[in-house]
Amino acid sequence: MASKRYAAVGEHCVACGCCVKVCPLSAISVWRGVVARVDREKCVGCGKCARECPAGTIELMDREVEA
Repeated sequence: MASKRYAAVGEHCVACGCCVKVCPLSAISVWRGVVARVDREKCVGCGKCARECPAGTIELMDREVEA
């Protein structure tokens, strides 16, 4: 198994949309103006969203994928 990174949004998301603006693959959307959601199939784990998040609530996680 290989590992693939993806962004995970924590519970303290303020839905500001900063992450949406910097995601190069449009993998993030703000759901109902409440919390950002990441499409794990689109996300490549580049980390741009995590660096931009003013609340510091986005973390990069590892996920096992078949090679």
